[in-house]
Order: sequence, then structure tokens, then C-alpha cells
Amino acid sequence: MGEYARSLAIARAASRRWPGASIHFALSREAPYAADAPFPTTLLASSPTFHSSAVIGLLENWRPDVVIFDNAGRTVQLRAARRLGARVVFISARARQRRKAFRPRWMRLLDEHWIAYPEFIAGRLRLIERLKLQMFRNRPVVRYLDVILSRADPARDGAVLSRVGCGAGTFVLVVPGGGTGHPGAADAVGRFLAAARSLAARGVATVYVGPGDAALGVGESESPVEPNWHRLGPLPQAELAELMGAAQLIVANGGSTLLQAIACGKACVAVPIAKDQDERIRRCVAARVAVAAPLEADGIVQAALRLLHDEPQRAALAARAAHLGLTDGVEVAIQALSRLIEPARAAAAS
Repeated sequence: MGEYARSLAIARAASRRWPGASIHFALSREAPYAADAPFPTTLLASSPTFHSSAVIGLLENWRPDVVIFDNAGRTVQLRAARRLGARVVFISARARQRRKAFRPRWMRLLDEHWIAYPEFIAGRLRLIERLKLQMFRNRPVVRYLDVILSRADPARDGAVLSRVGCGAGTFVLVVPGGGTGHPGAADAVGRFLAAARSLAARGVATVYVGPGDAALGVGESESPVEPNWHRLGPLPQAELAELMGAAQLIVANGGSTLLQAIACGKACVAVPIAKDQDERIRRCVAARVAVAAPLEADGIVQAALRLLHDEPQRAALAARAAHLGLTDGVEVAIQALSRLIEPARAAAAS
């Protein structure tokens, strides 16, 4: 889900920057978001990484100017995009994918390598990476996206708060993420949901944003109306940003959602739902911009209550988060795409 949300935010920004642009996604038909993609889409049986023939056929038929591989892709796919004259961008969101992007054969194929997280999370460029870039004359261009966060539309300011009936600074926001399962954490949504319900039962105004838990049969009609319980399904990122900006405290997974909460300058409880999130959360805790909690309903509740009852610590977390000054990764991406696309189009026009 994180890769799709990131690419979707970039695609929407690109469509605003270049209204005539054609934008196309290649997605697994098994992904829960695939049916609702707002752009033309080629659906494959599973991740496009495993369907090189179909991806290459799409490239050959469509002839894109730029191809963005978000944390996925095969050498043969990158090579095909390059052969067809496309500029090639790779986004690495994990250490393994970052190592792949710094292999010499990939460095020769890539125009841009975007690291999905800020430097304090992903780590600065290592000596061997810097030496490789020097050897390849600073190709590809490496950029940190920091955080992908679509800001709320000023014309709709307050709309989602009005919908949930909560005032700014009065509620805890719980966001488990997209709901796709991870090894060892297939029931993560259920645990987040149980924690959110427990907070509400204790008198804490709680807004839950995300999928329900089909296995538990959780839905809007599961129990009588509770005044402190406000459940929403998945939201557009701009509406989620509005809720984040208004929350007193945010409980989030350790992926992109955590970075979005920190970028909003909020105190956060970070809960790992995937193996790679443990180290990311550890770095956020070390930077004193979040506290950690285990993927257990009781542990999440206790961590949230401790922060709610400790206003100085909560304020200190929020202040340090704001001080990080994380940049808007969408704007970084669009500026990079401008440098890839516009000179070529100008040359073609002349």
C-alpha cells in the first residue's frame, strides 16, 4: 500500500503540473486498491515485478517518456524502458532495494534514484555509494523524498473534522495503514482496531482511519453508538493530513504513515507491522520524535495513555518533530521529473 500511495500522490501532482500528460499504472489485480485506481491501469496476476513480459509489452505499446519503478522491478524491465528511450526512475524504500539500485548494472540504467525516507531514517550515503556515484559521474541523481504528504485543500478546510464531530486537539488518531497483510502481522488491523476501541471505551475521543477487520466482523453496526468512537474508512491523503494536523496524538504503523505524522509536528506512538519497520521506528525513537509500542492492543493503549497523561513529553515530541523540517517529497519528485521531461520536450518542439 505504501508504494501505491506514494506513486499515486506523485501521479496526481504530475497531472496538475502537466494537465495533458498520460499517466498509466501497472498493478496487481489482487491489491485491495487496484479496482479504485483513478488512472488508466494494467492489472496483472500479482506484482508487476513477476510479470516482465507483460510490463515490457506495455512499455512497447505505450512508449512512455518516463517510467517510475517504485520499490520493485527487474533488470530486464529497466533495460526495456531504457531501450525504448524512456527516462528511468527507481524509488527504494528498503535497504535491499537501495543496494540493488547501487549495483553498477542498475546505475547505468537509472536516471534518478529516489530514496523514499529522510536521511535520518534511511541513512546518509555510505562511502561505497559515494565512490560509485563518482565512478559513474554522479549518475543516477540520488534524492531523498523525505515524506509524501498531500496537504489539505484550503477550500475544504475543516470538512473531515466536521464529519467526525471532533474539534482540533481533542482526539487521538489511530491509523494502521492500508490493511495489506505482512508476515507475522496478518492481524495487525485487528490489533489497531481493538486498541482504538479500548481507548474510546476509556473515555478518550478516538478517530480510527483505515480498513475494518473482516475476520472479526467489525463494522459500523458492531455495537451501540459510543460518543468517543469515530470510525472512518480509508481516506484521501489530503483528508488524512487534515486529521493529522488536528490530532492531539497519533498512533500509526512504522511506515510512511509515521513519517507523515511526524511531518505534521505531532506526538506519535509508532507500532511495527512489517519487519523493516522495527529499525525505522528505532531511529525515530532515537531522534526523540516518537515512542514505540508493540503490536498488541494492550501495549498500544498503555503507550497512548502514558503520553496523553504527560503533556510536557507530548509537547516535546511534537516540537522535535516540527524541528526536523521534513521536505515535501511530492514537490521533490515533480521538480526532478521537470528536469527529465521538459528539456527533451523543448528539444523535440524545436
